[in-house]
Amino acid sequence: MTTRDAILTLASLVLACTSFVQAQQKEPLNASVIAGSGVAYSNSKSDLDAPVTGEPDAADPAPVPTPPQSGGPIARTSQDDEWHISVSPYLWFPGVHGTVGTLGHDASFKASPTDLLSNLRFGLMGAVEARRNRLLIPIDMIWIRLEDDRALPFPGFGATSANLKATEFILTPKIGIRLINGNKISADFMAGIRYWHFGENVQFNPSVLGLNFSRSQNWVDPVVGGRIQLALAPKIVLTAAGDVGGWGTGSQLEYQVVGLLGYKATPKMTLQGGYRYLYVDYAKGGSSGAFLTATTAGITVGVTLTLK
Repeated sequence: MTTRDAILTLASLVLACTSFVQAQQKEPLNASVIAGSGVAYSNSKSDLDAPVTGEPDAADPAPVPTPPQSGGPIARTSQDDEWHISVSPYLWFPGVHGTVGTLGHDASFKASPTDLLSNLRFGLMGAVEARRNRLLIPIDMIWIRLEDDRALPFPGFGATSANLKATEFILTPKIGIRLINGNKISADFMAGIRYWHFGENVQFNPSVLGLNFSRSQNWVDPVVGGRIQLALAPKIVLTAAGDVGGWGTGSQLEYQVVGLLGYKATPKMTLQGGYRYLYVDYAKGGSSGAFLTATTAGITVGVTLTLK
């Protein structure tokens, strides 16, 4: 063998070894890249014929589980440190009865749900609730204008009837904490305030002694209460809520009780219907001596929409 032949033979061996080493390095590199995407890779036909399971690689970190936000009828609180907001426009068809007066004179009033609708001049009702972890911030608002021309004055002093026009605005912001956050049941404790505005204009007919008056009252009551939600079926939830307050701070006493049955039509929409009862006993001192006792109770229907 000549020197030239030896050099060519050595070069061929070097090239063959280099190609073999590169092939060995290339195959695990490709396998590692494909494995990172969660797809099995192999050059063998048997491996290609095997079913792809789609399971993630064992080295991939497992996701951190969080409570579902729309998997069931109960809007559970989350653990993602984000705010979740829902709005609940509703209609309340109550009957109203009570007594209003001043200067030692009063007029009783009573209106059925039918009377209320026929004499209703304006109405706006709705609630908004923000949730973050176990923190709850619900806000409820009612704004209605009422009129009753068949009020009965007592004592009459010659008047046979009285006309009552009333404007009622109620705003109830609260802050609460979720004590129980389960799939089947949740329980919340809440505390806050209820702001009342009640303006009335009473005209006695005939008004021989000039007993007509127009007054308005504004006051704020502290309130405490709670809410319990129970899942009766995968899409049906029962809600019971209530609060009590006053204790002479604004009104002497006030309380309400609410019962609702909800149907989760979509993951972000729940239809609701039920009954609501609200009572207030308010008396203002001073020369006017204005006072009001009122019970508002009846059927309510609405919808809760999850915005976030």
